[in-house]
Amino acid sequence: MKKIAISTLGCKVNQYESAAFQSGFEAAGCRMVSAKESADIVVINTCTVTASAGAQSRHVIRQLIRKHPKARIVVTGCYAQMAGEELAQLINTPVCIIGNAHKEQLVQTALSATPCDPTMLMTPILQKKEICHLPVRHFGSRTRACLRVQDGCNNFCTYCIVPYTRGPSCSLPLEKVLEQAAIFEAEGHREMVVTGIHVGLYGQDLGPAVQEKTDCVELMRRLCRTHPDIRFRLSSIEPKEISQELLSLMAEQQNFLPHLHIPLQSGDDTILSRMRRGYTSREFMETISLCRKMVLDAAIGIDVLVGFPGETEEHFTNTLTLLEECDCTSLHVFPYSQRPGTLAASFDQQVPQAVKDARVSRLKQLDAQKKERFYQRYLGTSRPVLVEHKRDQDGNLRGFTDNYIPVSFPGDTTLMNTIATVTITSVSATQVHGTMAEGNHAG
Repeated sequence: MKKIAISTLGCKVNQYESAAFQSGFEAAGCRMVSAKESADIVVINTCTVTASAGAQSRHVIRQLIRKHPKARIVVTGCYAQMAGEELAQLINTPVCIIGNAHKEQLVQTALSATPCDPTMLMTPILQKKEICHLPVRHFGSRTRACLRVQDGCNNFCTYCIVPYTRGPSCSLPLEKVLEQAAIFEAEGHREMVVTGIHVGLYGQDLGPAVQEKTDCVELMRRLCRTHPDIRFRLSSIEPKEISQELLSLMAEQQNFLPHLHIPLQSGDDTILSRMRRGYTSREFMETISLCRKMVLDAAIGIDVLVGFPGETEEHFTNTLTLLEECDCTSLHVFPYSQRPGTLAASFDQQVPQAVKDARVSRLKQLDAQKKERFYQRYLGTSRPVLVEHKRDQDGNLRGFTDNYIPVSFPGDTTLMNTIATVTITSVSATQVHGTMAEGNHAG
């Protein structure tokens, strides 16, 4: 029985794909172990969304090669796709390098007795026509499973390497999505995060062979109605892809949770144009207003990229002012990272690191204020909470409300992986506490 260790860096799509690898290895009779234990095969699913993520991927690869000198090392993911030949030259130890377009062959390749040709599975990603079919049996011990429905991106924003590592947008056919959702439900998962690289493009590539309308809205409608006992969250979606139809479905369908994650990146129109984001700050604010009007209780998280080349103090102030006025819940703030291979890496007027750090700090302060203000709105109210498998450091149960408020509360272990009604009793920017609501019925 071969022992397999998998190390995963990066996004929810990588998490899903690593879960698929685990399912494949287990079906082949292998035993999964921690990367800290002795292993026969070590799989490293890498990330390179920023220069620092690429550096972290290199570090983990070297570290695990030293830790497992006799193991077969298999490297996949976005760093492997972007720098496969460089990686083959960088490391003295023979490794299997598997590009993103060939992940469905990873388990078979890893278990093969044939030595790996370092670049044997490295098709140019921009030629990719279909999504890799990677079924998952169980999403680890988590209450919440990631349901990957789409891969790739067509946008080519000037700061982003992802289209060059994931290729064009490809969707998993709806019947395959529903099959995977049914597996997760049968395995006991109570909530699924519908995820992809650019989920809002779902269905657009499926073409005339599909007889019925298939887009992101129809996808969510079918999932929610086919699995009424499962809570569904939609992962990051572009502002121009948030329609009245989508928001109406979220407002009407109880198991389509009121939670939106929307990338803004900059609140200044000059910077948005240099980024090739395809919308203006005014259009973004109109979208947020529509979200708040149609789904009053929605958690709205916003991505912001600070210190893009040419971002002056005035440009940053425009972003800060917009975010102060924006009725959102939280900010996910990232400093711009000069990523080789992107157009923005060659732009002049790169912003000094100290300036980026100061701007990030200001926005993180605003994030704390936004969170506390949103949480305070629900003080004394009761919300449904999916109780996680692990307790917090104080021994309390923990979980997220439907509108993504993290809450801790005392309770029995039998409540884990059930949906409990919790009354919020105290709030700060970092901690929310509650108690089981009167007449509570866990589900």
